[in-house]
Formats: sequence, C-alpha cells, structure tokens
Amino acid sequence: MRHSNKTKKFGREKTQRHALMHSLALNLIVREKIKTTEPKAKALRPFIEKLVTLAKKGDLASRRVVISRLTNRSKEVKKLFEVIAPKYTDKKGGYTRIIKLGARKSDAAPMAVIEFV
Repeated sequence: MRHSNKTKKFGREKTQRHALMHSLALNLIVREKIKTTEPKAKALRPFIEKLVTLAKKGDLASRRVVISRLTNRSKEVKKLFEVIAPKYTDKKGGYTRIIKLGARKSDAAPMAVIEFV
C-alpha cells in the first residue's frame, strides 16, 4: 500500500526524478514559461514555489540553499533572486500558473504550460 507516498515516480529512479525536476526548474527560470506534460507541471509547481519563497528572503543562507537545490547554476540563481523574486514581495504564494493544452498528438499525453504569474 502507498500510504503517505504522494510523490509521482514518472517511471524513473530517485536520482533521475531529481535531475528531471532540476532541469524543468532551470528551464522555467530561464524561459519563464515552458510546455511539458501535465503531471510533470503539477510536480514542478511545489518545487519551484519553494525556491521562489526562499529567494524572496534574499539572505545568504537562503541563497546557498537555492544554489544547492539547483545544482550550482549561479546564473539562474542570480536571475531568480534579482528578477523573479522581487515581483512577488507582496504575494504569499501562487507564483506559477498551469494552463492545460489538451492531448499531445503522438501519444495522447496531456500537455500543459507552466508559467510565472
């Protein structure tokens, strides 16, 4: 039984799932809008929102935590802290929006766009 196991596995091992989340988060920070499957977008939302909440604090400790979670990508971390996080100083959450697009033609996977509000 899967009691208290809410994590979607996506048919991947733990390290592969973490790499997927890091990659999606980095792409979202760089492009501010990405198109992916709906389950991946739903899994990415809490991951990226926690990073934005940390970036809103702006102190050195939170910067180091974000750097460690984004695998030492200082350029993207700098953009998160200096461009994205200041937009949401008044907001307490809900920094991203998921827009459903319908099924993908090739394999009928449900697609979605995730973007910063």
